[in-house]
Amino acid sequence: MGSLAITHIGFLSPGNYAHDNPFDGLDETLKLFEFAEALGFDSGWVRQRHLEPGISSAAAFLGAATQRTRRIQLGTAVIPIGYESPFRLAEDLSTVDVLSKGRLNVGLSAGRPLHADLMGALVFDGEWEKHDFSHERVRRFVANLQGEFLGADDRRIATPFGPQRPRLQPFAKGLHERVWYGGGSQRSAAWAGEQGLNLLTGNVISGEDTDDFFTAQVRLIETYRRAGNGGRRIALGRVIVPFDGADEATRRRYSAYAAERDVRTLRPTGEKRTLFAKDLAGTSAEILEQLYADPVLPHVNELRLELPYEFEPQQYRQILTDFSRNIAPRLGFVDKSKTK
Repeated sequence: MGSLAITHIGFLSPGNYAHDNPFDGLDETLKLFEFAEALGFDSGWVRQRHLEPGISSAAAFLGAATQRTRRIQLGTAVIPIGYESPFRLAEDLSTVDVLSKGRLNVGLSAGRPLHADLMGALVFDGEWEKHDFSHERVRRFVANLQGEFLGADDRRIATPFGPQRPRLQPFAKGLHERVWYGGGSQRSAAWAGEQGLNLLTGNVISGEDTDDFFTAQVRLIETYRRAGNGGRRIALGRVIVPFDGADEATRRRYSAYAAERDVRTLRPTGEKRTLFAKDLAGTSAEILEQLYADPVLPHVNELRLELPYEFEPQQYRQILTDFSRNIAPRLGFVDKSKTK
């Protein structure tokens, strides 16, 4: 307990909605960001998922969130960059960062993106199977955010505002330092450290030379820090479902949800030997006992609460409330919004 010093708490929302009513679901997620900001959360994150009733455009959603919040940091965890143009994505996210007044964090992943067999021909021209899905796309994206002028020193382009030196617009100063990589393997963690990127690591990881999730995650963080001469920010994700403020039926639902997913934590899965952490569902006291025993927490100071899929808006609010009031302060967190 004494060795934990969580100074930053965030949450990750699935942004789910009913197939026949996307507006209400997306609007409820925007309201959740407002609610979390009032509770003192430091950051709110969304996944970018395709072909699902969730957030398919993190930039569009977070653009709206910039106008509904004032303090909380906004993040993408993660955008599969394989489907994106590194330049156009940089334009979109720079716009979001400017609208947020510098509150954006950009989480990315590389590799062949999910559902490529269905979406590849819709996204790319020509032989999409030969498209570049490597880390190089992330590197190009970060370079674009740095805002270097394009062309020779004397190059100017004609615009309605007069001749201009061409560069990505708008230029969001400092955004390139708030790029995160979702690292699940030793190789990806080393690459993120070498590139000077921040590291996102959650409840899914490659086992590689161990069957123990926590051993694998500690090694991942150590690899990242060695490669980056200490590294930069590391945000740890855990599925945490406290039910102190829930009624009995909701408690049963939370417990059933966690129990159903426990089977995936028993052994490595697939060729990549994927390991999963257990979801933490119970009273705040029970969850704290497990967090104190988590060997990864002493290695980080940023914790991201990952909300489960398919729960109701009031349940998400209850989970965030219980976590912020009963759990976060016992991990060393101080609500900075109340200390100013």
